[in-house]
Amino acid sequence: MNVAVPPAPDTVADLRCDVAIVGGGPAGLMAAEVLAQAGVVVHLFDAMPSVGRKFLLAGKGGLNLTHSEPHAPFATRFAERQPQVEPWLTAFGGPEIRAWAQGLGVETFVGTSGRVFPSDMKAAPLLRAWLQRLRGQGVLFHMRHRWLGWAGDGALRFAAPSGDDRVVHARAVVLALGGGSWARLGSDGAWVPFLAERGIAVAPLRPANCGFDVLRGDVPAGETRRAFLQELIGRTPEPATGWTPHFAERFAGQPFKTVALALTDSQGRTFSRRGEFVATATGVEGSLVYAASHLLRDEIQAHGHATFHLDLLPDHTPERVLMEVRHPRGSRSLSSHLKSRLGLDGIKAGILYEHLGKDGVNDPVALAHAIKALPITVIAARPLDEAISTAGGVAFEALDAHLMATAAPGVFCAGEMLDWEAPTGGYLITASMASGRVAGEGALRWLAQGA
Repeated sequence: MNVAVPPAPDTVADLRCDVAIVGGGPAGLMAAEVLAQAGVVVHLFDAMPSVGRKFLLAGKGGLNLTHSEPHAPFATRFAERQPQVEPWLTAFGGPEIRAWAQGLGVETFVGTSGRVFPSDMKAAPLLRAWLQRLRGQGVLFHMRHRWLGWAGDGALRFAAPSGDDRVVHARAVVLALGGGSWARLGSDGAWVPFLAERGIAVAPLRPANCGFDVLRGDVPAGETRRAFLQELIGRTPEPATGWTPHFAERFAGQPFKTVALALTDSQGRTFSRRGEFVATATGVEGSLVYAASHLLRDEIQAHGHATFHLDLLPDHTPERVLMEVRHPRGSRSLSSHLKSRLGLDGIKAGILYEHLGKDGVNDPVALAHAIKALPITVIAARPLDEAISTAGGVAFEALDAHLMATAAPGVFCAGEMLDWEAPTGGYLITASMASGRVAGEGALRWLAQGA
């Protein structure tokens, strides 16, 4: 669902203004709000026909606006970027976002997982109320304006709906262009070379909160013609990916529920959490995998693969599992035995056969061990455009405390285009909006200095 905004008149090719914001996601809109509340006339440009498209998509199954956990654990969700992000959250964290939403007439509630949602679970009414307030504050929206970088004199260049280039001279600029995921919604990472040309350091964009392809375990070395030829010329064949056809056909799209995922990477970083995730045609995705995705991604980048261990029955001790597996089953099949004694069936039973094979599942010790610590090796993150969010982006070393680029005075950066990442659960939207406030306040300070 699109939430349309009346476009600003675009009859003049060149525009001079105090502030131009490029990007109409949560960060850009929040920067606009800060500036407009201070009486600054804001011109906001976006390449899409309407603003907030990724925001609306995030709310498709219920808008997770923020999280209710206290500030201290909330801030740790940003890992090594906590020192940079925590000051934003101190000024505008979960409680402040709930109060902000209430100010727009939208009540929120805390779900059983601690996540915070609008009372009607929808994103569109909140966005509609927000845009109405911004329009009332004088914000002017220029849609279908794709940013093309800077002109030689420092002005912004846009491809306008008319097909002509448009030049905008602004005293302050806030860039809130998103990362590189979900390009069809506007976050395509096309801005990276423009900033690099201005000397603004940008870390490569990488998938975050993403799925992974698993290592195919049933294809012997040299099995395929391509692998055989690669071995003949001394090349190491690329590992086969994906589940076996039998498993993929039966279980792709089905969830692993009430499981625990644990891993320790080569740097000694550990992860252990209960939750659920989904088997895809080629691997795994879903909330529990997303929570560990930064460790898995970095381990794959360093070593070519990463392995996590899956506990299919986290409420059962290893001793109990072994006892139940060893319990005499009489004439019952192993599948019936596992279902009646341990409640294991469906995809959980399927993954055991996938990993152990028919012979392995008949070894009680091996089976009990796999139930409690099933190793799953992943060898590739899914493509960047499939990721929920991205890591990498504008380096904090290239910015001052107000998120202004030191190589481009008067240019501020906010949102997911900055080099931070966080798990799903309301953390992404919260930090994006909080960074938008910082950038907006920084632009105000810049204007007040008479730059």
